Parts: sequence; structure tokens; C-alpha cells
Amino acid sequence: MTNSKKRHTPEQVVRKLGQADRMLADGGDVASVCRELGVSEQTYYRWRSQYGGLKAEDAKRLKELVKQNATLKRLLAEAELAKAALKELAEGNF
Repeated sequence: MTNSKKRHTPEQVVRKLGQADRMLADGGDVASVCRELGVSEQTYYRWRSQYGGLKAEDAKRLKELVKQNATLKRLLAEAELAKAALKELAEGNF
């Protein structure tokens, strides 16, 4: 049995989806393709919806942008929290 917590990089996902497309074009069914790739059907369909038409470099850039977006959201939340704390101090509500 494979490790259920294995993580794939976006490049690996796109590569495996390419392999899946070739196997399906050769007449394979989704279940056998998923077995061959070592992923569940649920994972295959999730990858297909997330990375369907992307090339490997596009998937890598998407992952970088998602990470950058998360960092920016965290920084904004911290700035808003600091702003609220300073506002309370200025009003004397401490």
C-alpha cells in the first residue's frame, strides 16, 4: 500500500496528468490509469480540476503565487491587528 500522505509537486502532478491522458487515449479506463499512477480516483479528479490545462511551469508559478498570497494575507492581518491595538491605546480603552 502506498503512503497516503505523499505530496506531489505541481510539476509532478502535471506530468502524471499527461501520462494519464496518454493512457486514457490508448483505451485505458480511469480506475486502471489511477492504479498505474499510484493515486486514488478522487486525487486524479481533484488534480484534473486544479491543474487540468496547465503546463509544468504554469503549475509551479501558480504554487508560488498561492504561497505569496498567503504571506500577504498574513501580513495584512497583522497590520490590521496592530492598527486596532493602536486605535484602542489612542482612545484610552486599555
